[in-house]
Amino acid sequence: MEMKLKLQKLKISYLLIVLIVSVVLAGCQSNIGQKQGGNSDEKLKVVATIAQIAEPLSVIAGEYIEVTGLIGTGVDPHLYQVTTGDIKKLDESDIIVYNGLHLEANMLTAFQQMEASKPVVAIGESVPEDQLLKDETGAIDPHIWFDIPIWKSALHAAVEEIIKLVPEHEDQLRQNMEQYFTQLDELHTDNKEKLAEIGDEQRILVTAHDAFGYFGRAYDIQVIGLQGLSTEDEIGLSDIENTIDLLIEHAVPAVFIESSINPASIQAVIEGAKKNGLEVVLGGELYSDAMGAEGTVEGTYLGMYGHNVTTIMNGLLGRGE
Repeated sequence: MEMKLKLQKLKISYLLIVLIVSVVLAGCQSNIGQKQGGNSDEKLKVVATIAQIAEPLSVIAGEYIEVTGLIGTGVDPHLYQVTTGDIKKLDESDIIVYNGLHLEANMLTAFQQMEASKPVVAIGESVPEDQLLKDETGAIDPHIWFDIPIWKSALHAAVEEIIKLVPEHEDQLRQNMEQYFTQLDELHTDNKEKLAEIGDEQRILVTAHDAFGYFGRAYDIQVIGLQGLSTEDEIGLSDIENTIDLLIEHAVPAVFIESSINPASIQAVIEGAKKNGLEVVLGGELYSDAMGAEGTVEGTYLGMYGHNVTTIMNGLLGRGE
């Protein structure tokens, strides 16, 4: 009986989303016509799902484009459900940009409905398959923003789609993009230099879920995520026990929590290691699926990434938080 009620609730939620999107789309074509025939000085409206997309695009867009992010600070995109407010923002946008690769799985119905009236771009789909990581089940790792060269390529794909809508600003947008990409290249070089200080035995990054695979590949660090690629995955006792064994074997000094993930599993690892004679400290909080608050350094892609690298370096070198 309980299972039947759950299924009924899920069906109702799904139908409500479809109904909301359908009603909104009924007015989309007239809205588009008004925009095309109205004020030519009105800014192009871009809606992006995660801050890792929205913030860089807002830097590149400069004064010409209005960029809005949907998923807020500390919110998990794996579990995020569209709201009526989101539908309104999506409807009023000229282009929608999302990560794809199954990151925003619960939002796909809305995106598919919107495709009839405007460009809807999954920038992760532009990455060549041989550059994507997969888990043991074959599922693609969607956390591509932790590989800076790959993320440059994905952002470039978004900018190319935006330029199609505002070709009169092409030169300035390309110039802004190249300036921003230069900053990304500098950050990538700085990351390599900092993380090179960590010895081979301690180059093990333990976090709440498996979001740092691309980071580990880029900087030659073994990554252990207690959950799988999605925060919907369950954590088994064996996952915790195996992680504790690895920490003891390599005398890893620190593990890390994530800003958008419950820290309980990491605390269990710390307590388990202590019972086995190894003092493992909490190395600090990392930003994985969500960035910091808007208006802070960590609320920018550059600042978020720099914070993570410094926190990981200090934790694994035993310098504390």
